[in-house]
Amino acid sequence: MPGRAGAAALGLGLVAGITLLSAPSASSHGYTDTPISRQKLCANKTVLNCGAIQWEPQSVEGLKGFPTAGPADGKICSAGLPQFAELDDPRGGAWPTTKVTSGQSYSFRWQFTANHSTTDFKYYVTKNGWNGTRALTRADLEPQPFLTVAYNGARPATTTVHQGAMPSGRTGRHMILAVWTINDTGNAFYACSDVQF
Repeated sequence: MPGRAGAAALGLGLVAGITLLSAPSASSHGYTDTPISRQKLCANKTVLNCGAIQWEPQSVEGLKGFPTAGPADGKICSAGLPQFAELDDPRGGAWPTTKVTSGQSYSFRWQFTANHSTTDFKYYVTKNGWNGTRALTRADLEPQPFLTVAYNGARPATTTVHQGAMPSGRTGRHMILAVWTINDTGNAFYACSDVQF
């Protein structure tokens, strides 16, 4: 039976082990701010009653492999993380939108609090007829991304801009889902941006 000093050391070892087991798998975090994502709107306090996401907009991290894997339908904007469930709430279609033009060139911008080895960035858009009054599902999105930027393991800059064209043939309210896939973990970061074409 260990003495007091041994028991204390054993206790500290258990705490350290638990801390290591619960640590996030990626050392990098990020979000989109152009078009502005829901998590950034919460961090800016443009949208209130957001819960924990207002303090860590860079932490929307879930399983990678979207759309065949990744967060469940209805939980895509939160990456399936219950502490960020406010991001999945459609708020009756009242999330603020960014005005964009169908088919025109656009600068999609990410902000990173730390960078990480990256597979790619993919951008998806909702199908015509989506109005933002329910939580996002795969059936709401076009099956193929309208923009893919390969990184092949490279690390993005702290502020990274991807130049591409907004999808054509769109009018009205839509959602753009940006997915940042990490190269050397099983995770990806998700950012939902409400837009008005």
